[in-house]
Amino acid sequence: MRSPLLADAPAIREPHHAPVAHLMRGGVIEGVHYGSVVVLDSGGGVRSGIGDIEAACYPRSALKPVQAVAMVRAGLPLDGVLLSLAMGSHSGEQHHLAGTRLILELAGLTEDDLRNVPDLPYAPAVRDAWVREGRGPSRLAQNCSGKHAAMLYLCKLSGWPLETYLDADHPLQRMIAGVVEELTGQHIANVTVDGCGSPLFAVSLHGLARACARIATAAPGTAEHRVANALRVHPEMASGTGRDTAELMRAVPGLLAKDGFEGVQVAALTDGRAIAVKIADGADRARVAVTAAALARAGVEPRLLAKFAGEPVTGGGRTVGGVRAVAALKPPGVPAGG
Repeated sequence: MRSPLLADAPAIREPHHAPVAHLMRGGVIEGVHYGSVVVLDSGGGVRSGIGDIEAACYPRSALKPVQAVAMVRAGLPLDGVLLSLAMGSHSGEQHHLAGTRLILELAGLTEDDLRNVPDLPYAPAVRDAWVREGRGPSRLAQNCSGKHAAMLYLCKLSGWPLETYLDADHPLQRMIAGVVEELTGQHIANVTVDGCGSPLFAVSLHGLARACARIATAAPGTAEHRVANALRVHPEMASGTGRDTAELMRAVPGLLAKDGFEGVQVAALTDGRAIAVKIADGADRARVAVTAAALARAGVEPRLLAKFAGEPVTGGGRTVGGVRAVAALKPPGVPAGG
């Protein structure tokens, strides 16, 4: 039975994306990235919206904090470093692998119990070293292994089947789906399979931002606060050394942020201001610049975001331009050329 407290599922349609970033070279727009952006104020209202913030989209790994809230509510006994890793799209560094092994050991399980897709480490330098050592793809190295280990741990504690923990009708995944709907405030539009093998739920960009805001503003003692605290204090465990989302959380006090494949980003501040970004072509170079611009529009001091404003474009070995968010994302009062 559908809950009357939730909004209808977002429409599954071709999104009406709009230009959100320009690739500038020598003062001329050389390329355009399309996408959608929503900025929420501290009361949950839409301060700014570009593109199609209400169409169904897949949050990919940006949904992991919501999945973690569901698991903590259900009794997952992880905190701090290991809870952050349970939300991770990690780089495959040694501390990520060691943390995943520890979660499995706590559950009395091994890497063989994981059902995520074997892969090489995500970070290029780590992956290159891995290959030089003659090592192939593994479930442990795959960037979602911390989440999968946490899922297995909760299943073991709850007496749920282990072999089928990725099935959409498994008790774990049904429970997670319920929390996704609760925190986004809307029914799920579609369920498919994420790259790692776990169920993936389609929600709107607006709903994703709303969920992140609810986690970021939760009261102490709640599962949401526990999840937010773990991610804020240990951002590198959910990503990796030098990764942009971890550095963004280090740069902006109190920020909660998570990225996802195909150009998705969500972030929220402790007072409830939140943003969510979807880049239509999945380009990270646009995701970072647009995220910084959206946060500035939400009221974050631009000086804190300067290093994220857009990667440079070079020509002949020198900088001749860069990736820049569109003028519509500039904070109120800032001229279009500013």
